[in-house]
Amino acid sequence: MSLGYAEKLSYIEDVGKVGMAEFFDSSRVLEEKIEQLAKMIEKSTHLVVFTGAGISTSCGIPDFRGPKGIWTLQREGKPLPEASLPFHRAMPGRTHMALVQLERAGILKFVISQNVDGLHLRSGIPREKLAELHGNSFMETCPSCGVEYLRDFEVETIGLKETSRRCSTVKCGAKLKDTVLDWEDALPPKEMDPAEKHCRMADIVLCLGTSLQITPACNLPLKCLRGGGKIVIVNLQKTPKDKKASLVIHGFVDKVIAGVMNLLNLRIPPYIRIDLFQTILSKSLSADEKYVNWNIRVTSVHGLSAPLPFVKSIEVSFSDNHKYKEAFIIKEPFQLKRRTGRTETFKIFLKLNFSDGCGCLYTQITTPFDFEASSECFKHDKDVIFQKLRDMAVQGSCSGQTEVIERKATLSPKTEITVHAIVTNVKAFDYHSSNGDVKAVKLQKESMNGSGTSRKRSRKRKPRS
Repeated sequence: MSLGYAEKLSYIEDVGKVGMAEFFDSSRVLEEKIEQLAKMIEKSTHLVVFTGAGISTSCGIPDFRGPKGIWTLQREGKPLPEASLPFHRAMPGRTHMALVQLERAGILKFVISQNVDGLHLRSGIPREKLAELHGNSFMETCPSCGVEYLRDFEVETIGLKETSRRCSTVKCGAKLKDTVLDWEDALPPKEMDPAEKHCRMADIVLCLGTSLQITPACNLPLKCLRGGGKIVIVNLQKTPKDKKASLVIHGFVDKVIAGVMNLLNLRIPPYIRIDLFQTILSKSLSADEKYVNWNIRVTSVHGLSAPLPFVKSIEVSFSDNHKYKEAFIIKEPFQLKRRTGRTETFKIFLKLNFSDGCGCLYTQITTPFDFEASSECFKHDKDVIFQKLRDMAVQGSCSGQTEVIERKATLSPKTEITVHAIVTNVKAFDYHSSNGDVKAVKLQKESMNGSGTSRKRSRKRKPRS
């Protein structure tokens, strides 16, 4: 799923050490280390988490330097791993959602990620508490006003290049750029500065699923040491920073974090994905004003020309008392043009069939048609609607719930635009981890204060750890 990103990168001969051997702590040692880590986190006053590709392998995204990593297979001349589902449908895993709960509990203060998969942001980590050092494959940014746009499709370019879209901010309209760095691009200060600040403040920097090879990103955890902070590394491979760490755990990240959450008596929340789309119904009179020429279109909320990747096809039908022929639209643009009498009223039924990776097969919506009637306009609170959908999804343990967020209309030409929200995935996580007999213990809260000092920063980098 990250294969597209790897193929877009400029070619270089040296991508660092690959094909690294994996090591596993014994069950007893792993249990002891998980309990030690849980106690450290319980005492922490400024926990920072530093993540790499290893936290996303359980989400179906290949890593880069492991035995079956992308760089490893490329160097060996072997075929690259096949994606189990489209990149844009990847869902945050157990570790991503555990970090969300730690942040909500006030324990986790900041996340630094070397990944470009966007899963931290989708999981619910607040943007102001996240530094994506190497960018986000689903993010565009405006170089003029700084507005960021999180997309439901993978942005077509990397290397901070202009994309095909423009900023939608009033009085701006500048051409947008992708945010993903190529090999020779410098780490952006917008991401690097807060990352350095929080590492200097940290009493613990917890490194999860990263080989800690690529500079200067790999040196960020070291900045906590001057203030008395500690480094913890959870990774299957050995790293160059292991000797600097107070604790090194060789085990699957998901298993370790699940054990820690159990010991802290914190439940890992479910992941619920909500996607948006819009229906646009346009109507105009024929030259003799006897007929209505109309067009209905299902499109992305990100623009008429933007892809709608989670919709595979659309079936269109009409209310029983209307004699229109049904239609089956199998590719974008998803639109249907017809003509009807000026006084006719009926309902248009749209069945949206979803692409692979969605938790529901389809959704059905109804659009009333009446040329003479004016459409009601409204705009609901998006956060309220999203929370309502999440609650319904959790209660039903399934996806497919829909709500209308906004409806607006124009008179010339007559157009009705309706924005819909739908739950397309629900992923729950067991409360108890899979790491055997680890039992919850009561951990006493203690304070650990550390001071930070600044250090001159290097800007040279290479993507991914």
